[in-house]
Amino acid sequence: MLNISNNPVNKIVHLKGYKSTERVFHERHYKHFNRFLLGSAIFVLIVLFLPWTQNIRSTGYLTTLRPNQRPQTIQSPIPGRIEKWYVQEGDYVKKGDTILFISEIKDEYFDPQLVERTGMQISAKTASVKSYEGKIEALQNQINALKNEEQLKFEQAKNKLIQSKLKVKSDSIDFEAAKTNVSIAERQFTRVKQLESEGLKSLTNLEEKKLKLQETQAKLISQENKLLTAKNEVLNAAVEINRIKAEYTDKISKARSDMFTAQSSQFDSEAQVTKLENQYANYEIRNSMYYIKAPQNGYINKVIQAGIGETFKEGDRLVGVMPANIELAVETFVKPLDLPLIHLGEKVRIQFDGWPAIFFSGWPNASYGTFGGKIVAINTFISENGMYRVLLAPDPDDQPWPTDIRVGSGANTIALLEDVSIWYELWRQLNGFPANYYQPKSVASETIKK
Repeated sequence: MLNISNNPVNKIVHLKGYKSTERVFHERHYKHFNRFLLGSAIFVLIVLFLPWTQNIRSTGYLTTLRPNQRPQTIQSPIPGRIEKWYVQEGDYVKKGDTILFISEIKDEYFDPQLVERTGMQISAKTASVKSYEGKIEALQNQINALKNEEQLKFEQAKNKLIQSKLKVKSDSIDFEAAKTNVSIAERQFTRVKQLESEGLKSLTNLEEKKLKLQETQAKLISQENKLLTAKNEVLNAAVEINRIKAEYTDKISKARSDMFTAQSSQFDSEAQVTKLENQYANYEIRNSMYYIKAPQNGYINKVIQAGIGETFKEGDRLVGVMPANIELAVETFVKPLDLPLIHLGEKVRIQFDGWPAIFFSGWPNASYGTFGGKIVAINTFISENGMYRVLLAPDPDDQPWPTDIRVGSGANTIALLEDVSIWYELWRQLNGFPANYYQPKSVASETIKK
């Protein structure tokens, strides 16, 4: 009955006479229920003041600590065609083991004796360089010989010039003597002529003096001619010196031009030898690239280019390899709001997928099946998923990680922060406040020292 009428039933009908009423409205049940409520309230109050460890939970996956230990693919630096496989998926290979053999697909490398023929070209060009060196040496000797000959010819011409100058000086003296003789002969002829007119000298004496005068005059002319000839010889000697200089300058310049031409050809041959040696080395290295080898110890994961006779370009992935000796790590992501609470060296609890674990969020010490980790790297730039990447390594002070876990499997991470009361944590969660700003003890002590 809803008891909504104006006529109350409880005043007319007495309920205590019924057995069901006595069982339900017994005063003893109120007493126990009140005690239960009071005990529950006291228990909840005590629980609210219990410690609670704040934490940051995130998800990630297993990876390796070092980049060279992560799964990798092997590419070919040259294009080719698959000829033979030496491994299959799941095989263990050591560093340097041959994985597959490829052949050439470019026509400029089809010649099977390409390396040997290039070596023969190098030998021929090297011999050409040596022949040019011999030619240059011969031309240098020729230039030295021409310089010595020029020096001797120049000395000879200088001596001849000196001789010509001395002869000019001697002929000049003879010419002056001839002029003196002419003057004396003229005076004697004049005196004899006067004496003959006075009758003191005979005509014969006069004719003798006249003849002598003519002889001295002829001798003067001859001596003057000799003097002019000697002066001409001086000019000829000077011209000869200039001619020698011009002649040997031309010869030496021509020899030097030939030497420079030979040197240019030598340098060109040396450049060709260097280029051929470079090609030879490239061909040898390219031949070694026909055998694709394992870069490190590991396992063949997946063959990407499988068919025999299948062609590929340079840089195409051929096969995937997982390194054997690795140091496991966990790659996880945290929200930008929680990034200031994360520090290098902090300890983190990790729960691996597929590994049995019982974890109590606020009481990590009472959890089971989790493993310890330590933060070793925090990205300084946000990732594509809008979160910051954090790398965790095994904690050396905690139990080792399981050996059966594999790279790529999932993991849940719990970064432990400050210990607070449960009532405070509930209040924070209800209001949507972030966790308390947390700093490790080492960072806090350094800040105080500064």
